[in-house]
Amino acid sequence: MYKYSFCLLLLSLTACFSDDKDSPTIFAGEIINPTSQTVILYKDDVVVDSAQLDMHNRFSIKLKNIEEGLYNFRHAPQYQYVYLSKGDSLLVRLNTIYFDESLVFSGKGEEINNFLIEVFLNTEEEEKAVNSYFNLSPEIFSAKIDSLRETKISLLEELRKDIELTPKSIEMAKASIDYSAYINKEKYPFKHLKKNRDNLVTDISDEFYDYRDDLNFDDKDLTFYTPYYDYMKRHFDNVAFTHCSEDCSDGGRVIKDQLHFNQHKLKLIDSIVKEKKLRDNLFRNVAMTYFLKVHDNVENNKLFLENFHKLSNNNDHIAEIHSLYESVIKMQPNHELPLVNVIDSVGNSVSLTSLAEGKENVIFYFWTVNNPRHFENITRQVSKLEKIYPETKFIGISLSELDENWKSMIGTSGIGFKNQYRSEEDKKLRATLIIDGLNKAILVKDGIIVDAYKDMYAL
Repeated sequence: MYKYSFCLLLLSLTACFSDDKDSPTIFAGEIINPTSQTVILYKDDVVVDSAQLDMHNRFSIKLKNIEEGLYNFRHAPQYQYVYLSKGDSLLVRLNTIYFDESLVFSGKGEEINNFLIEVFLNTEEEEKAVNSYFNLSPEIFSAKIDSLRETKISLLEELRKDIELTPKSIEMAKASIDYSAYINKEKYPFKHLKKNRDNLVTDISDEFYDYRDDLNFDDKDLTFYTPYYDYMKRHFDNVAFTHCSEDCSDGGRVIKDQLHFNQHKLKLIDSIVKEKKLRDNLFRNVAMTYFLKVHDNVENNKLFLENFHKLSNNNDHIAEIHSLYESVIKMQPNHELPLVNVIDSVGNSVSLTSLAEGKENVIFYFWTVNNPRHFENITRQVSKLEKIYPETKFIGISLSELDENWKSMIGTSGIGFKNQYRSEEDKKLRATLIIDGLNKAILVKDGIIVDAYKDMYAL
């Protein structure tokens, strides 16, 4: 019954259009268990069109004169890629409970799209096996990764025998295979080091990285494709790590000068990548990682930002980077808590500064209604710490503006509302306090920051 009704939908969408140069591109489908009422279609980071779900949870988007290539559709909070060509009549069906696994394409354009999702799912399924390979020698590891890649290449060749694909779609399919494999080779030195715990990276021959000879660092069609972008991030991490560990750290294999290491990544990106959007995104990634993860001193943070400006002064993300930099400076030790408010159990807006007033030690910790397991674990950890540090006040902040959900979770847990608050403006709270992980703790004494980057499980 479903297949019959779905085919009728496809026929109704395409019946009015002849197979000529004026044929529009149809992207439509059905979403089971929808999590929003909208499907938004993007090309790169730009909205192309959107559609509302009807009473049957179906949607339809009609496009004229589109550019062949990779798009992505978002049904909040999830998204997936779709490859569209002029004249396609493509239907998608998915169940949000098993979003990627349930996704099936049908109609004109189905073959390349079903192949891309199959590669994506196969890569996910291989992850556990690949993780077990990282302790192997470079030669054996490389052979196993090459074998997995060749299997997918063979599937692509079989598909090409059965159906005529456009040259551009073939390149897209090959890229989905290649970069999913290559990223594992870029990860290898780091993962191998961690698994072997010998503080040495096994010598890796030049042949291990032969695939780098064919890399395209300026492929506009792939700039916003996650496997390609993730590969580029790993590539520059790896190359900078190799250079710095051999030439900049007295022969050691641990990077101690994080400022130098991240400046080195900026220089590498600047010297190799010319495509602006990819350059901007990679520069942004280095800056965000440095400011969020390194927790360097004020002087080094300033030096990094100056270097960032020299190499990428017209970066599309410059305002975001500056905002983060300012927040990082304000969260340094011996600074007062920044001005940000939270909501108490009766709806009052109160500042963090007022909560930390007085002479007692205060530790702020964070949780979210979207992660009940973490909430249970962090609540248990707080209970332990309160016994160890009886003179310290522990204040929990929910990273959610949904009052009902917040109260429900606290009520069910039985911990009570004393010293429990929720976000007034979630995005502002996260950005101001530099919340980059749920285990974060902020230590305050006499209203002054002692350490803004502690881990609740390391106190």
